[in-house]
Formats: sequence, C-alpha cells, structure tokens
Amino acid sequence: MRIWDIDPGFLNDRSLLGEHRELHGIFSILVNGKIGYAQHPETRRWREHLPALASRHGLQVAEMELRGFRHLSPLQPLPRGPLLWPEVFIDPPAAQYEILRAKYRERPGG
Repeated sequence: MRIWDIDPGFLNDRSLLGEHRELHGIFSILVNGKIGYAQHPETRRWREHLPALASRHGLQVAEMELRGFRHLSPLQPLPRGPLLWPEVFIDPPAAQYEILRAKYRERPGG
C-alpha cells in the first residue's frame, strides 16, 4: 500500500491506477471503520488527514483525466476540515523520486 506524496504526473499509468485503487481502500477503512489494513503504516498516517487524502484523490483524478481515463469512483463527501498533509512519511518525497527512478528504469515512466 502506498499513497505517494509527489505529483501524480510522475507516476506511470499502472502506478497511478494502483495508487488510486489503494487510496479508495484506505479511505474506506478510515471512513467506514473497516479493520482490514487498519494498522498498516500508510493507513495510520492518513487517519487524521482525510481532507488531504480527498485532495490527493482529486489530484489523481485530474491526472487520470489528462491521460484519457474515465473516472467513475468519486469519494463520499466529507465535512469540511483543515487540509493538513501528514507530517510522517513512509519515505520522504526526495526518496520517492529515487524509488520511481529505480522502478521505471526498464518500464515506462510518468
């Protein structure tokens, strides 16, 4: 499970769609009180940051539409709250670029 902290334009199609799927999973766990992956570090870091997670979803959707994908899975509306990004990272953003560089060495990039 991974929600990237960098612009989704850096993700290739497969990574973008995979992150979108995982974001929906994390959102469902947090909003609906599901227990699957509730203790995963990626899920825990978003627990107090649902408006930011919804914002990340909006960035994903915008990138998907730029690439010609149809988006048919909106998130349920949230009450307004502060748009604070998590201060804890699984990997800091600079390291995320390096992860993608290695991952895309022999694959299409974003």
